[in-house]
Amino acid sequence: MDITRKSKKKKLVKEGGKDEKRGVCYLGRIPPRMDPSTLRQMLSQFGEIQRVYLTPQDPSAQVHNIRAGKFQRQNFSEGWVEFSDKRVAKRVANMLNGEQIGGRKRSSFYYDLWNIKYLSKFKWDDLTEEIAYKKATREQKLALEISAAKRERDFYLSKVDKSRALSCIEERLKKKQKVEEDPGLKQKAEEDLGLKQKAEEDPGLKPKAEEDPENKPDLPVSQPKREVIRRFRQKTPVADNAAEIRPRLSKDILAGVFGGSYCPTF
Repeated sequence: MDITRKSKKKKLVKEGGKDEKRGVCYLGRIPPRMDPSTLRQMLSQFGEIQRVYLTPQDPSAQVHNIRAGKFQRQNFSEGWVEFSDKRVAKRVANMLNGEQIGGRKRSSFYYDLWNIKYLSKFKWDDLTEEIAYKKATREQKLALEISAAKRERDFYLSKVDKSRALSCIEERLKKKQKVEEDPGLKQKAEEDLGLKQKAEEDPGLKPKAEEDPENKPDLPVSQPKREVIRRFRQKTPVADNAAEIRPRLSKDILAGVFGGSYCPTF
């Protein structure tokens, strides 16, 4: 157990010693289209780089660039670069500050200038603390703005409700004034009020619309209509003794037709 604690302590002391040797450079301006990987690649030729941090551009400025038709990728406003050796960091800052970035001529930041400065006695932990402080300040400011917007909204809604109530009161006063000015409407309103009071005092004087439907007299149920069967005039039926009434041919005519004597079968 003691061995592990000692090893951890030695490791922390060693890391602390390494941190003391490191140096941080500050870049006050980052050219458009330059990202952390590109910056690391360009500065690593001068010495070993530990960490790189670039601050993203303000969202409002990014929106302005997009609306203006400019480059739409994420741009950065400032940055920090940590070198393993502070002597290298100091030498790089003195050598590159104010010089042309250069590189390939087709590069978008070929003609831009370096704006780099060495930060004496500045550690990476100071940067993280500053970033955390800025983040907390930004969140606090945002919370204050949201609470102020909520207060304004509540104030506006209360004023709207108050205005509606006042308009309803004015409308009722106008109706009352109109009734008082017109004798006919005033008399009608008084009659309606009197009938209402009488109905409340005597339940028997309820209007017909308010009568109990169960107390209504039974009405005669309408009888169903009888179906009318249409009758057509019929022809006279044939009599049963039609065979006897039917005329017969004479025997002589039948005998001449059949060429012999004719004997009827009936």
